[in-house]
Amino acid sequence: MGELVHFPSNGAAGQGYLAIPASGSGPGVVVLQEWWGLNNQIKEVCDRYASEGFVALAPDIYRGVATKEPDEAAKLMMSLNIEQAAKDMAGAIDFLVAHPSVTSAWVGVTGFCMGGGLALWLATLKPDEIAAVAPYYGVIAWPGAQPDYSRLQAPVQGHYAENDDSAGPDAVRALEEQLAALGKTAEFFLYPDTEHAFTNHHRPEVYAPEQAEAAWSRTLAFFREHVR
Repeated sequence: MGELVHFPSNGAAGQGYLAIPASGSGPGVVVLQEWWGLNNQIKEVCDRYASEGFVALAPDIYRGVATKEPDEAAKLMMSLNIEQAAKDMAGAIDFLVAHPSVTSAWVGVTGFCMGGGLALWLATLKPDEIAAVAPYYGVIAWPGAQPDYSRLQAPVQGHYAENDDSAGPDAVRALEEQLAALGKTAEFFLYPDTEHAFTNHHRPEVYAPEQAEAAWSRTLAFFREHVR
């Protein structure tokens, strides 16, 4: 359904996967990858948003590199050039907002694992262009990418796993309390009997279909309310 596109990234060229609905237009959503890279699963998420009427763009944060090996994925995540990633994500938003098929003035942002953490960070970097942010089991692994939540304007809807060593219940409560203390609008869902990456159907060892569908339905309703 989608295609590889290129867009300006602060003087360089970024790339990503763009999926447009059959209608030819719709509100914009940026989808941020897991630590594996821009793989088929993330492209399928974009396609699924397109099937629901959204124009979805997943920037290729690793710039062409992807893996199926956890050790290599961890190395890719920890060696990520955060400044370049910020430029690529910002470029993706600017490209999407200006795209002729996008009907919304602002965009929604979602992401998974590493991408969930980046989604929260991005919402503080581009507050004037992000209408809603939906992190899934977000992990922020880099000291240089800690969000300044005082800059956050978009409402947050978070989706997290009960049995998650990376972003578990304690981390969710701490983030919820931090945002509440700043007067931000946020709602977090903690899914019972789930593990990290529970919405990734390419990982049958952790995939939880019922909970994944509940998270998907909530995110769709959230974006339909806020991304116009």
